[in-house]
Amino acid sequence: MWSIRNGSRRTPAALLVLALLVLGGCSYAPPKGVAVVTPFELERYLGHWYEIARLDHSFERGLSNVNATYRKRADGSIEVINRGYNDMRGAWQEAVGKAKFTGATDVGSLKVSFFGPFYGGYNVVALDRQNYRWAMVMGPDRDYLWILARDKQLPDEVRQQLVNQATELGIDVSQLIWVEHNRDDA
Repeated sequence: MWSIRNGSRRTPAALLVLALLVLGGCSYAPPKGVAVVTPFELERYLGHWYEIARLDHSFERGLSNVNATYRKRADGSIEVINRGYNDMRGAWQEAVGKAKFTGATDVGSLKVSFFGPFYGGYNVVALDRQNYRWAMVMGPDRDYLWILARDKQLPDEVRQQLVNQATELGIDVSQLIWVEHNRDDA
């Protein structure tokens, strides 16, 4: 097998081809039958959001007081700063990434990366279109869902509306983790 020189290490060509095929086959679109928010206004979406609920994933496991900040970058992409408190370690954890639109900038479908060239889908599927005070986001499948708000809590009627919509979208809402926001230093 031949290899391509990469600094002082050699990368087998088969692995390189496999990586390109995997990356080329990535889908950022929402799951089949799920529509994203249109029109979407990035300028109104930017800023600070609190994570109200999520489906469990290893990269957020054990975190409370989770929040995200979105800022426009000079190159047109969006800086994403995710922050959460790890109760077991007694410390804040932070991840900084970037997001880009997957198509038109007035459609709430983006891709987000925290790990170099690897992107995941970020699809805004519900939004307070009047005030941009809450949103629901899905990944490329029904295993990724977040409910976000500008405040640490949602009014009960909005919370129930989003849970009902998530159920209609095929999400197992019994698996939602309701995020605690009890720290003042968030």
